[in-house]
Amino acid sequence: MELLMSEPADFPAPTEGFVVTHFLVVSDQDRSRRWYEKVLGAQTVLERDPVYMKVANSWIILNVGGGPTDDKPDVVLAVPDGASPVSAFLNIRVADIAKVYKEWTAAGATFLTEPKDHGGEIRAYVRDPDGHLIEVGQSTGVIDRL
Repeated sequence: MELLMSEPADFPAPTEGFVVTHFLVVSDQDRSRRWYEKVLGAQTVLERDPVYMKVANSWIILNVGGGPTDDKPDVVLAVPDGASPVSAFLNIRVADIAKVYKEWTAAGATFLTEPKDHGGEIRAYVRDPDGHLIEVGQSTGVIDRL
C-alpha cells in the first residue's frame, strides 16, 4: 500500500479524537475511484484495498464486498441492489446547486431529476457507478422547521 499524499493530515488517522468516514462497498475500485475523482473532485490518498479518498472536508473509503469476518460474524457487505430500499446515503451540501448540477453532469454524473425546490432547500439525487445514492442540496435560507 502506497500513500499518494505525503502529509499526515492527508490520511484519516487522528492522533486524538476521531474522524468520520463513509465506507462504500463497490464492485470495481478503479472505476469508482475515477468517478469520485472526476465528478466530486475527490483526492485519492490510497489507491486500493481499500481506496481512501479525501472529498472536500470529509473522507470516503471504497472497497469490495465480502462475507462475514470474525469481528462482524453475521454481516455481508454488498453493493446496492438496484432501486431497493435505501437505509443510508451521502448528503452533500453545496453553495450553488445549479452550477454543481451542470458541472457534475458534464463530468459524467447522471442525476435522477433536475434540482427541485422544496422551500427550505433545493435538492437533486445522483447515483455513483454502483448505485449508491447521493443527495445534493442547497439551502435557500428559508428556515421553517426550527
